[in-house]
Amino acid sequence: MAKNKIKRDHGACGGAVYGLGFVGAAVYYISTATSFWNGVFGFLKAIVWPAFLVFDALKFLGA
Repeated sequence: MAKNKIKRDHGACGGAVYGLGFVGAAVYYISTATSFWNGVFGFLKAIVWPAFLVFDALKFLGA
């Protein structure tokens, strides 16, 4: 008896968007940093940029 194999395509589009957003945010935050520690903090902010985006979007929508 043959088993049917199910191929699941999870898609990598979200990962690509996050990656490009991370690079862009890191470049922006580090380029506007006025000191080394501001650059480090900017890099950490670049890691969690989607959280800032969702927070501001929800605040704008009044949710």
